[in-house]
Amino acid sequence: MADSRDPMTPDGEVSPYDTDYQVGQDNIIVNVGPFGLDIHNRVFAISGIAVILFVILTLAFQSDVAPLFKGMLSWLTTKLDWFFIGAGNIFVIICLGLVFSPLGKVRLGGTLARPDYNYVTWFSMLFAAGMGIGLMFYGVSEPLSHFSSAIGGTATENGVRTDWAPLGGASGSAEEATRLAMAATIFHWALHPWAIYAVLALGLALFTFNKGLPLTIRSLFYPLLGDAVWGWPGHLIDILAVLATLFGLATSLGLGASQAASGLNFLFDVPLGQTTQIVLVIAITAIATFSVVAGLDAGVRRLSEANMILAGLLLLFIIVVGPTMLLFSGFFSNLVSYIEFLPALSNPVSRPDSNFAAGWTSFYWAWWISWSPFVGMFIARISRGRTVREFIISVLLVPSLACVLWMTVLGGTTIHQYFTEGYQSIADAILPLQLFTMLDTLPLAKITCVVAIILVVVFFVTSADSGTLVIDIIASGGKIESPTAQRVFWCVFEALVAIVLILGGGLDALQAMVVSTGLPFALVLLVASVAVVKGLLSEPRPTRPAPAVRNQ
Repeated sequence: MADSRDPMTPDGEVSPYDTDYQVGQDNIIVNVGPFGLDIHNRVFAISGIAVILFVILTLAFQSDVAPLFKGMLSWLTTKLDWFFIGAGNIFVIICLGLVFSPLGKVRLGGTLARPDYNYVTWFSMLFAAGMGIGLMFYGVSEPLSHFSSAIGGTATENGVRTDWAPLGGASGSAEEATRLAMAATIFHWALHPWAIYAVLALGLALFTFNKGLPLTIRSLFYPLLGDAVWGWPGHLIDILAVLATLFGLATSLGLGASQAASGLNFLFDVPLGQTTQIVLVIAITAIATFSVVAGLDAGVRRLSEANMILAGLLLLFIIVVGPTMLLFSGFFSNLVSYIEFLPALSNPVSRPDSNFAAGWTSFYWAWWISWSPFVGMFIARISRGRTVREFIISVLLVPSLACVLWMTVLGGTTIHQYFTEGYQSIADAILPLQLFTMLDTLPLAKITCVVAIILVVVFFVTSADSGTLVIDIIASGGKIESPTAQRVFWCVFEALVAIVLILGGGLDALQAMVVSTGLPFALVLLVASVAVVKGLLSEPRPTRPAPAVRNQ
């Protein structure tokens, strides 16, 4: 049962900042009948107006925005790929440095703080919020895409574009192409994205639970800006965080809707197209709204745990009926390949695979950065009571290993079916349909395809639910508890943005908005990293073992 204790109150020794700011002091509180609002007057208003204007202009100039989005995506990923890749490397280095430094002993919430959730619940919640929909969407298609381009080698004849292949390709060797494909896929889903999340989450947890500041992005800058963060510099940081989170979520919701629509078409001949995707966005947002109303423990927690069980059963089934020994050995060999190719894949300059670095890695890093306010704040909210070392090791290694397992099972099975068994239909299928095409070659295909659709929907719901919670916390000045009506408001807004982006250019529009919001927020994260280290240096270290978990 949840502890009713105020999570903002520290346990044991902390080193809080001396500021006169009170959480919610700039808020406007309005109560109309059963509905209430408790919002930060500037952050809420400007963020809301910006989103409304975006929706109106995109719908009004629908025929013109698609090429605009596509051009913006191309320019950002090709001209600034070095920046995104370099920033990702910096976040990994910072995390590893904190793990091995004495600062790793600092406990979030005070020297005597107890964790709010046990490990199983904690891992389920952060993993489901972190990248659930993306794993479902790219788990089959990305390894297959990298394999197909890598096995083409370095030749340029017959239309083969070698710079789309990881590190220039594998010169026709199927074994080497598999190693490259799995290493490149794991690179995009393992340490780097989780390091991005961990840096922001650690800073938010530290400044909220130890330093007594509001749970908003602006609090990260207090060591650098002082009380100026409560003025316009802080307002702009929080507004940017709201927009980055909203567009990052909308992208994932759009991907989830397109995959669910493809699954329904595959199983039940439901028509493909924008109409089906929009209906799915509306229907699943309605489910997410009920989860938002239910709250963190009753909504996200239970859905996350159920989804982890269902995802685990699907993986186990594929391992048992698929190429079992290949998958078992592949998990370890893929880890070795990832470590071997990691330096080359993380190199930000002078790459032989410029299109791959720009079209894949640069986009992914921008996507993770745009998601970092949402996932980082959510992880911070559920991580009180952990030491810095425990926090970083858990947030980096456990989800990374889970991603390695997921990509090994889905990607390894797909490559085996395509190259060894000759199932060309997997490669011919459209991207959102490839997961269902792979499952169709295995026993009990109808059942597993239904399970896959359910997983997509529930990952969709948990992302929308936890994202709504985070956006509302930022837009209410850092208040962890706020009126239900405004959480519902942001949940509906997420759906509107996803629908508008689907109408305004589909996948290109979704990806373009992720990159455009990820760019400025990458700068925010780099500066915030300095503040996190500075804040940790002033914290006392605990002198006794970790206490028991408060919530079970």
